[in-house]
Amino acid sequence: MAAPGTAYDDPILGRDPQPAHMRDYVDTVDDNSGVHINAGIPNHAFYLAAIALGGNTWEVLGRIWYATLTQRLTADADFNDFARATVDIAGELYGNGGRVQRVLADAWSQVGLVVPLFDTPRIPVKRHSVPVIALRELPKWRQRPAR
Repeated sequence: MAAPGTAYDDPILGRDPQPAHMRDYVDTVDDNSGVHINAGIPNHAFYLAAIALGGNTWEVLGRIWYATLTQRLTADADFNDFARATVDIAGELYGNGGRVQRVLADAWSQVGLVVPLFDTPRIPVKRHSVPVIALRELPKWRQRPAR
């Protein structure tokens, strides 16, 4: 996540093809249109935001990414849609124009996806708790350990 494209440089396999910036986006029909090769771009944005925010990534960025993936995106979303949704959700959860939203927008900008900030959220994040009974029905590997 810190340096996409540097995971390996092997005489047989070649060099890691993952880009860290949209200018190096790999436009291909292979790899389901480059879903894995180009994953370095949003991964690097996450890394940049995590370093800038500090703390435990699951507490802020993890919450934003989870809400984006489970409540906002459609099957045909592209990187712009994903970046826009994460920045919108950051504003909804942590304040529009606030530090978290600005850091996240800046991280996306550093990987070539400029996301302007809005004063008000476009689509609210669903805010509801999961009933305890539903958690008991999850397979053991999906349940969080007790603290």
